[in-house]
Amino acid sequence: MKSDKYPVVAITGGIGSGKSYVCRLLEQRGIRVYDCDSAAKRLMRGSTLLKEQLTRLIGPDTYIDGCLNKAAVASFMMQSDANVKKINAIVHPAVAEDFFQSDYTWMETAILYDCGFDRYADIVIAVVAPQETRISRIIQRDSISREKALEWIAKQMDQQEVARRADHVVINDGTQDLLSQIDRILTKIKE
Repeated sequence: MKSDKYPVVAITGGIGSGKSYVCRLLEQRGIRVYDCDSAAKRLMRGSTLLKEQLTRLIGPDTYIDGCLNKAAVASFMMQSDANVKKINAIVHPAVAEDFFQSDYTWMETAILYDCGFDRYADIVIAVVAPQETRISRIIQRDSISREKALEWIAKQMDQQEVARRADHVVINDGTQDLLSQIDRILTKIKE
């Protein structure tokens, strides 16, 4: 499903790494980035097929008056890792299809390797940040405890492993110049 004309570029990084901020900087440079997380939510709310599949899987409380019941979905997912995989097996293919039907060639996803989307990417850019910076960003953004932030980080692939697998790494530690890092990567991609 890769494009023959343009490389597919994936931007990934753990929670609190600042990958969404890096994507906003790319958009200021005219590069549109498909947000896989937003797309998944949009498709879960609007796709008739996904609604049917999720309702069959989770039960009649999945949608109330046509609206996604996030509490029912979260409750189902919290029951087991197998349930998370079942939901992902429905949602991830729909997101991949939506991406390839769009005119985007760049995508952002925190779970690039976990969901197997790395197979669609010609180039992977990992955004990384020190653990304490990530924790601080998560606490500030989501108004949660340090323990909860650490729990969320622990559920994702290790940041060093993500960086090791990537073609390019952006260090978003608050001190290194993001724009020059992005420009260097864009120059390499154009070559």
